[in-house]
Amino acid sequence: MAVERTFSMIKPDATRRNLTGAITKLLEEAGLTVVASKRVWMSRREAEGFYAVHKERPFFGELVDSMSSGPTVVQVLQGENAIAKNREVMGATNPTQAEEGTIRKEFALSIGENSVHGSDAPETAAQEIAYWFSETEIVG
Repeated sequence: MAVERTFSMIKPDATRRNLTGAITKLLEEAGLTVVASKRVWMSRREAEGFYAVHKERPFFGELVDSMSSGPTVVQVLQGENAIAKNREVMGATNPTQAEEGTIRKEFALSIGENSVHGSDAPETAAQEIAYWFSETEIVG
């Protein structure tokens, strides 16, 4: 296995409930290291750009509204097999299908307010990291 980086986001539904530390703790306990982190309040334009891949999907407007509704924590995680590890710790998108102990099982309010986002592939991770961070902001 190789050390890799992935993108992670703690969504407004979780930051609103002051869960940033609890979620980050679960990621770190899984062996991931936070090498970049910042709290942002996405504009509608930023949310539309970040989620452009979903533009034609029926939930796009609701997604943009939700993501621009409050502060978000964007992070770069690093570790062995970081992409798969992050997705494992997050759990299934639908919290009713997520395994016990995962972030979404513990903290998600619904399939739409599922507390976290994570990259699904190396190419996606690179794009999502570059959307929010310059190379000089990533330290680790």
